[in-house]
Amino acid sequence: MTYPESIDWLFSTQMFGIKLGLDGPRRLLKEYLAYPAHGVKVIHVAGTNGKGSTCAMIDSVARAGGHRCGLFTSPHLIDYRERIRVSGVEIPEDACADMLTELRALCETLDPHPTFFEITLALAMRWFRQCECEIIVLETGMGGRLDATTAVPADVCAITPVGLDHMQWLGDTVEAIAMEKAGIFVEGAPALSAPQEPGARRVLEKEANERRCPLTFIDAPLQGYPIALPGPHQRWNAALALECLHAADLRLDYEVVMHGLSSVRWPGRFERISRAGREVILDGAHNPQGAAVLASTWQEEFPGKKATLVFSAVAAKDIGGILSLVAPLAAVIHLCPVDTPRAVAPEEIAAVLPPGAPPHVCHPGFEAAMAAALAETVDGEVAGEGGKPRPILIAGSLFLVGEAKAWLEGGSFQASTQ
Repeated sequence: MTYPESIDWLFSTQMFGIKLGLDGPRRLLKEYLAYPAHGVKVIHVAGTNGKGSTCAMIDSVARAGGHRCGLFTSPHLIDYRERIRVSGVEIPEDACADMLTELRALCETLDPHPTFFEITLALAMRWFRQCECEIIVLETGMGGRLDATTAVPADVCAITPVGLDHMQWLGDTVEAIAMEKAGIFVEGAPALSAPQEPGARRVLEKEANERRCPLTFIDAPLQGYPIALPGPHQRWNAALALECLHAADLRLDYEVVMHGLSSVRWPGRFERISRAGREVILDGAHNPQGAAVLASTWQEEFPGKKATLVFSAVAAKDIGGILSLVAPLAAVIHLCPVDTPRAVAPEEIAAVLPPGAPPHVCHPGFEAAMAAALAETVDGEVAGEGGKPRPILIAGSLFLVGEAKAWLEGGSFQASTQ
């Protein structure tokens, strides 16, 4: 298959839905010879918020130390190949097409048919093996206990802050969700955790004790290093990332850590882009915990300033909880649907705006919402404080952030449901 044909086939496998469980991914990894080679260190990261940033920091610092590192994350923002990187470089289109062609032939022999996520994991792991990666960093897709990434034996496990998200799959309490996240723990392998709510912490401690794996909680944010990702929460993520690397027996010195953290990139998380003289901030805050972090970071980066908010969300999210934290940041809100079957209509989003929310406008799509945001004027002048245009904040869904980023940068957006 050509690259476009291979991507079309792969995205068609989303019709098989999400299947939590390890038998399918274990079988596919075995059949495709995609397990990591002996001696390769695997760092596995689960949690509700901060997984991607933490994984990006682990990868960046490891690469700064001269190690060949494979990074697996999800979902992608614009291009599918973002999910699979070696030494910071996305898997090439020709290699991706060749391996998906192989995987398609293999999947046709398997019953049940592997899912989109299982195929993506197998593709990544085979590419990491082919590239002779020394370290592999895996971000869980959802949960942990039954997530496909847990089929890969880990040497170090990490849990970022646990909160309420994906409740239809993982449970409706923090304790239940923490139990799913703790499912990545491996007997005898070191486990690390960000600070947690008391209920979640007790669950993690019990699960680690049962699996006889040493569990350490991060007790202070990292200080003394420049971090390219904004927000005070990133210092906690950085502390967790460095402890993961220490647990994996990587030797780190000040210069390596400084270079790795000062050069780390993680798109779509308080990412700043300029457009038509306006500053645009992209942040995939898609649950109340992420929204609280966004609000805190906004106040730190734009003290006393209001935003022009472009917002969208998908079904099964606590949209009212997110808006209660994000709406106060805005002077005006533009609501639009996102490009996915799970999109929530802007009129439904408007119905859960908090009391006292700023004025809002519903739009048929992102481009219309963005055009209106860019064209805002007050008495003929661009809206803003002190004569300066208001920054535009695009938030509420990673799908929206991906579509916006593609539009802002002139790229082609590959919409996905997983």
